[in-house]
Amino acid sequence: MSIVSQLTGAARGATARSILKLPSPVIRRLAGAPIIVDGKTLDPEMQLLLKLQSLEGPAVETMAIRKGRANIVAGAKVVGGGLPIGAVTDRTIDGPGGPLTLRFYTPRGLTGDAPALVFFHGGGWIYGDLDSHDAVCRFLAEEAQVRVVAVDYRLAPEAPFPAGVDDAWAAWTWVADHAKGIGIDPSRIAVGGDSAGGNLAAIVSQLAVKNPASGPGDAIRPAFQLLIYPATDFLETSTSRMTYADGFYLTKAFMDLAEEHYLIGTEDKSDMRLSPLHHDVAGVAPAYVVTAGFDPLLDEGKAYADKLRDAGVPVEYVCEESLIHSFANMVAIGTSAPRAMRRAAAALQRGLT
Repeated sequence: MSIVSQLTGAARGATARSILKLPSPVIRRLAGAPIIVDGKTLDPEMQLLLKLQSLEGPAVETMAIRKGRANIVAGAKVVGGGLPIGAVTDRTIDGPGGPLTLRFYTPRGLTGDAPALVFFHGGGWIYGDLDSHDAVCRFLAEEAQVRVVAVDYRLAPEAPFPAGVDDAWAAWTWVADHAKGIGIDPSRIAVGGDSAGGNLAAIVSQLAVKNPASGPGDAIRPAFQLLIYPATDFLETSTSRMTYADGFYLTKAFMDLAEEHYLIGTEDKSDMRLSPLHHDVAGVAPAYVVTAGFDPLLDEGKAYADKLRDAGVPVEYVCEESLIHSFANMVAIGTSAPRAMRRAAAALQRGLT
């Protein structure tokens, strides 16, 4: 039995964190021969996690959706659970399809009207919830010293497109309109998310420019965008979607399943509420766009940053070249992903100063 095989059982649960506390040479040995694609070398921590994951069992996209959802939440707790936070409270508002839950994160020591981030979780519009991204929100709140409002938007296939967009917009407008009453400075509210959540955040930013009458003038517009490996294009298949189609956590099979369920009854993939890359971005909020080097969404994330820059929107683009999709969830494991997320949190803090 190999060393990795012996570690597989221990990797289940929080002990995975201990594995990545081993000395770097040991992690390198356990990970195996370096993986190099297009001149980029996969981070040994990422490589080891992928190796352990491959020994754990079937991929989430091969499971029934309900089981896959539970599996994702359990995995998120392994790589991100237990981070300290000042306070966490849930609140339900009236959403387009019924009650819509928001989760409020207040970092330790923060009082009075403060900057905030309205956050949409990833998961391909079919997975993910407030618990799957609890650690991400805790981390961003504490590191950036902002209030974070996470949105439990409806998921497909039970609620296909445009339900998620409708919920995201409803949550954004509610937070912007009620900011003063919930300890938020209305002039310093960012919108953000990872993957599918990054897609929703980009769309909300575009909608805010096109629908100023929905709120008190320009105050309804986000002050900043935090876009973490955002999905921005349903129309075209980028090179990175083919290069990293398998073996790097987010797979073509996963993306195909997500699109199949999210786009039930939808024919126009060019809709602004699906493919923000193909629509006007003039006037949207300044942004920090971060991608992962070993991620199918790499190209479209970079393309969106380029589009923002070409339109005169202040944008900082960073490619975390050695990381994989979902590194945002890995805030309590290893050193590489937390370091990348600290850079993102610092950008958020700067953007709302």
